[in-house]
Amino acid sequence: MKVNSRAIYWLSIWSILVFSPKSIQGKDPYPVDKNLDVLHYTFHLNLNESTDIITGRTELTVQLLNGIKSFEIDLVGQKPDGTGMMVTSVGPKELVEAFTHQNDRIRIILKTTSTRPITLYVDYSGKPGDGLIIGKSKFGDRTFFGDNWPDRGHHWLACVDHPSDKATISFSVTAPVHYQIVATGSLKEESFISKNQKLTRYEETAPVPIKVVTMGAAQFAVKHTGPVQGIPTSIWVYPQNKEAGFSDFEPEGKVIRFFIDQVGPYSFSKLAHVQSKTRWGGLENAGTIFYFENSVTGKKTIENLIAHETAHQWFGNSVTENDWHHVWLSEGFATYFTHLYNEWTYGNERRRSGMERDRANILKHELLPKSPVVDTTIQDIGKVLSIITYQKASFVLHMLRKEIGDQAFFTGIRNYYAAYQNKNAITTDFQRMMEASSGKNLTGFFQQWIFSPGAPKLEATWEYRSKDQTIRIRVRQSGSTLFTFPLEIGLGDGIIEKLEISQKEQIFTLKASKMPSKVVLDPGVNLLFSGEIEGGKL
Repeated sequence: MKVNSRAIYWLSIWSILVFSPKSIQGKDPYPVDKNLDVLHYTFHLNLNESTDIITGRTELTVQLLNGIKSFEIDLVGQKPDGTGMMVTSVGPKELVEAFTHQNDRIRIILKTTSTRPITLYVDYSGKPGDGLIIGKSKFGDRTFFGDNWPDRGHHWLACVDHPSDKATISFSVTAPVHYQIVATGSLKEESFISKNQKLTRYEETAPVPIKVVTMGAAQFAVKHTGPVQGIPTSIWVYPQNKEAGFSDFEPEGKVIRFFIDQVGPYSFSKLAHVQSKTRWGGLENAGTIFYFENSVTGKKTIENLIAHETAHQWFGNSVTENDWHHVWLSEGFATYFTHLYNEWTYGNERRRSGMERDRANILKHELLPKSPVVDTTIQDIGKVLSIITYQKASFVLHMLRKEIGDQAFFTGIRNYYAAYQNKNAITTDFQRMMEASSGKNLTGFFQQWIFSPGAPKLEATWEYRSKDQTIRIRVRQSGSTLFTFPLEIGLGDGIIEKLEISQKEQIFTLKASKMPSKVVLDPGVNLLFSGEIEGGKL
């Protein structure tokens, strides 16, 4: 089967929708403790060749609010299959009274509360059952790759594993000398501590959620391609497919330029593109994107995938949804901004054809009439990812662009990013920023397209009347829900008329000097709907 850029991109999406790991199939594991704010993590890790057991120390600096003296963080405990972590100590003793480790949560009880930030540590060891993928590359070399999304980081890191709690990050990794380490942040230290072991340290000063924190250890071929507008960029691939990998990731420079120019400044200290063992098609780790092993083919087919994962650096990583139910602010944005990258790089027809394929897939999906883009009834984290939060949400962004116009839309996007860069947001925050840029009340738009399921189903008929040189068009909406929206009608020869649909059935009369060769609904692919238009008597 021929592998092309479209196939690779859809493999990325398909792998997310179909192969969600079992560990994310449980309910949202805990309510967020609003009295705890983690400010910084330093993750100390020891990796070795002879066993999959790791030893770790998490140092965390926390701010306690409202006088609390105890709080919980996440770390998967030991399981009957031998995986999981055992906590050996929590300190320092002058601050910590006691701790418990039950139900994958560490409760830390302090001797006294504090109004100032305090730094604690958790020591642990064990074999990760998930989150840190330890195994062999496609070429048989031993590798370690962090793979945290959405809440799998606490299989190998003691942390608050929720997108609402963002912190600055340091990794300090001790490993055999033949491993190269790539991790969240910029490289600060690489020291040989013995003839057999090496310490590698990275630091990231922009706050990030645990879902996109990562570390990879493998044998790599590394190409430093930047800086791009001051941002260090690089490509990390297996040595056995070095030339193919360097070639495949070549578009990364123009991709990051597009997002810096069109959205705003890049938040993180570098951007590395890494061939890895991620189970996803691509995983948008902050500043350190992981791509599945077979993305490297030497055929230059992954530009869409690079664009999608790079978009996440702005949407999802820097501006982070405050809870998983608002994941469209990450995935819908990355999907649409891939279309925008294609539109602005290769022309509108590339955007149009891509969204036409999206629309066909959305309309035949069983979730369309059932699930809104933001569905707060979902308890299973894995189910927040679907064609609704990817492709439908992408279409909503495009319809919003058409609703308010390009100037207001892109001004609103840039203002939204500027306001929430390195912070958290929910859908109403985005709505408010777009209302400010457009001067429009968008409550009805967001209620119809984001908070309600479905899409319009249209039955349309047209008739040309030569006597008065008019075209009469009848548009009916089937189904129980009434949608309101603009509908473009193509009359041939580049002529496009816009109809405002606000009733279950409407008849429009348009002037036309001659009978059009054809009449088309939505020729520009700007509306999510199903239906056809036919000629005949009205």
